[in-house]
Amino acid sequence: MRNLFAIGAALVLLPAAAMAAETCDEMKARIEAKLKGKGVKAYALDIVAKDAKTEGKVVATCGAGSKQIVYSRK
Repeated sequence: MRNLFAIGAALVLLPAAAMAAETCDEMKARIEAKLKGKGVKAYALDIVAKDAKTEGKVVATCGAGSKQIVYSRK
């Protein structure tokens, strides 16, 4: 009975985890859409390695935490 419950729980949670995994490009596109919706025009979004030295503000992480999306004004 416990095994059946564990299998049922895994089947429910697995699709949710798969949907939450967004690629860096998808996340960048979503952030760009939000910025355009707010009327922001002169900006740059760059996908960089997590340990890279950057000018700007880190607005998201992606790639299972190995990359960052950095926002900077032009």
